[in-house]
Amino acid sequence: MVVFPIDVFLPDADLAPLKARRTELYDGLIRWKCSAPRASGSRMLAVEEVDYEHALAKANDLLIANDWGDGLPLWPATPKRVEWILRGSAFPRARVLGKFPPRGATVTAEACAVALAMAGGRPEYFPVLLAAIEAFLDPASDSDESQATSGSPFPIIIVNGSIGKQIRLNSGFGCFGPDPQRPAGASIGRALRLMQQNLGGARPSTGTMAVFGVMRYTNAVFAEDEDGLPEGWQPHGTERHGFARGSNSVSLAFATGASNILRQGAKKESKEEDAIQGLNRIAGYLRVPNMHYLYGYESGTPGILVISRVVAAALASLGWTKTSIREYLWEHSKIPMKEMRQTGGLAYIERWVGGALARESVKLDFWPITAKPSNIGLAVAGGAHSSHALWLQARSPRVIGREIRLPEAFDELLAEGDAVRSAST
Repeated sequence: MVVFPIDVFLPDADLAPLKARRTELYDGLIRWKCSAPRASGSRMLAVEEVDYEHALAKANDLLIANDWGDGLPLWPATPKRVEWILRGSAFPRARVLGKFPPRGATVTAEACAVALAMAGGRPEYFPVLLAAIEAFLDPASDSDESQATSGSPFPIIIVNGSIGKQIRLNSGFGCFGPDPQRPAGASIGRALRLMQQNLGGARPSTGTMAVFGVMRYTNAVFAEDEDGLPEGWQPHGTERHGFARGSNSVSLAFATGASNILRQGAKKESKEEDAIQGLNRIAGYLRVPNMHYLYGYESGTPGILVISRVVAAALASLGWTKTSIREYLWEHSKIPMKEMRQTGGLAYIERWVGGALARESVKLDFWPITAKPSNIGLAVAGGAHSSHALWLQARSPRVIGREIRLPEAFDELLAEGDAVRSAST
């Protein structure tokens, strides 16, 4: 490791320390060899104590001591528990899904099962996690850079199809938060996070430079409220990726934060006034010179807007469609180029190497936050209330879709899960 002071990386820095050690740096890059012995297979760890409670505490201490945990209690991934989770896989346990960036550890179905076991998941959740991992490992997702960057991006997983209801994945009230009646999203998102850390190496200040690490315990995994879609509105997976309506799928993007928007009016506005005022307030949240927008400018997304079924129904009753909502938000979120200069945003655009459309946008008087309205994500979810909307601002060059593969015994797994819940109540 060649260590430099942070001053070298700041504006107008003195590069003399870098120049003085450049040979050392070059040698480190081209002559490096792995000194660690090659592992011949996974090593099972044994934890012994006087009783189960003490053994569980000791196992968690071991996980934390080795940087395998996230700071919250974990289920030990015993062989029996991993085998149980693997019942939810349509793949053999040794199936290689790819290498997890940026560290590059090999991802197998078994490795995914270990993570879901540690996160407290169930086998019927496993098909969603596997599809999410496939999307995450797609090079177009930019997950290698998103893992390591300082901007704290985290994955959003939108699930479409009947599997959302089947595994009790929340699409209603509190769909981004803890819900003991619908724990699937937290378990799946936490498993993905553990894999980001343990296989991808995304540990704070080493594998990831995320300054704040927003929403990184469970990421964001939720189901679209397809029953709440107005007539003529397509599910997110169908509209964005072309999956057949009713098919099970995931859609992955990277967000940098979530903004709750008070959408409903404060007086007795007419339905038309309330709709326009609400859309204008939403556009105001989009209309910010955040240069993460550049990453998804051409073919990705500036973010995903989530509205409830009540808001969607009110807008649809006035003739609004997903397309017209996007077009309105795109037009009314444009930023005056004067403001882009004042905030330094213009310099980012001029130096941008991610695509010609973004660089050409410096010629515009008002800067659109994305190249075309269709890039703006729009999903229906959340509690049946009209007062709020949620904007998930993105850092996402692509929105990746994957169909979910179900194991042959999926119906059996669902029945077992239902039986457990019935017995507990």
